[in-house]
Amino acid sequence: MSETSVIRFAGMIRPLLISIFCACVAPVSIAHAETHPGEAALVREVAADTGKSAAQLTQLLDGAQYKQTIIDTMTRPAESKPWSEYRPIFLNPARIDAGIDFYRENRALLDHVSAQYGIPPQILVAILGVETDYGRITGRYRVLDALVTLAFYYPPRADYFRGELKTLLELPPDKLAGPIDTLQGSYAGAQGWGQFMPSSIRDYAVDEDGDGRIDLNNSLPDILASIANYFAQHGWRSGAPVALRAFPDADPDAVDEYAGQLPSMPVEQFVAAGYTPQMPAAPGAPASLLTLDAGQGDPEYWLTFDNFYVITRYNKSPRYAMAVTQLADAIAQGMTAEDTASTPR
Repeated sequence: MSETSVIRFAGMIRPLLISIFCACVAPVSIAHAETHPGEAALVREVAADTGKSAAQLTQLLDGAQYKQTIIDTMTRPAESKPWSEYRPIFLNPARIDAGIDFYRENRALLDHVSAQYGIPPQILVAILGVETDYGRITGRYRVLDALVTLAFYYPPRADYFRGELKTLLELPPDKLAGPIDTLQGSYAGAQGWGQFMPSSIRDYAVDEDGDGRIDLNNSLPDILASIANYFAQHGWRSGAPVALRAFPDADPDAVDEYAGQLPSMPVEQFVAAGYTPQMPAAPGAPASLLTLDAGQGDPEYWLTFDNFYVITRYNKSPRYAMAVTQLADAIAQGMTAEDTASTPR
């Protein structure tokens, strides 16, 4: 073959070889091995719904770390403790006094938010007291790590946490306290002083201070108004009771116990069955009977009302709702005592 023919042949074969090489390596360069099982499908959904960069979403999720301690904690939450062990965590002199101090120091803001949303200020304070000890303990996990761990590695509630992770990725920056990969929160992925999950931020968080963004870590107006809005949107009834201690007769009739549903049985029926509330309740008010292990032999009986049910929309545990109720009462009593002592005579 002449030199000219060789050159001509090489010129013909080179493009073909390049095409074959590209065809072989293209799948390798495009494919991305998932760091977490199910990650790629979630990225596609978020990118399709929001227009966000799939590459950036993938990079964000690739940076999330699986945490075994989160899985361990999910199997033994504090709400599983009996009331006799759960109550002292939140109903102790230190937490009550701190709540009174917080109320006193932020009274003008609390009164303003309370009037705006119709939620008692002591309830707002008690939520902060139970959730984060008034902002002192907001969580030691990265929110992204928590939600990725629970969404991809915790089958019992994977669907719920996958939805929360998707919502987190879809939230606009002005609804978050900072970049997603910097947010700190609980083992369940809740964040801020009020421990809002991403869907609660999306649906109920408000920009109360008017600075153009929602900051549930650093803006007390945003924090308190968001909690108040949550309660208002879930049907809190201003001036209505939350729970009343009930004292049984010697041989009370059997009645249905609290089952996490809206109260439906008129309070008079509980009285007729042998459960007398410590204070009179409005005639016809629907109630439920809640029995708590007081740890001293005889259980405690409580009539719970619609507002108690609203608290369980924040956290479904009746022990949680009772802790909020009793802490709020103790804080309100402390404030009343202070006001009485400071009134000139």
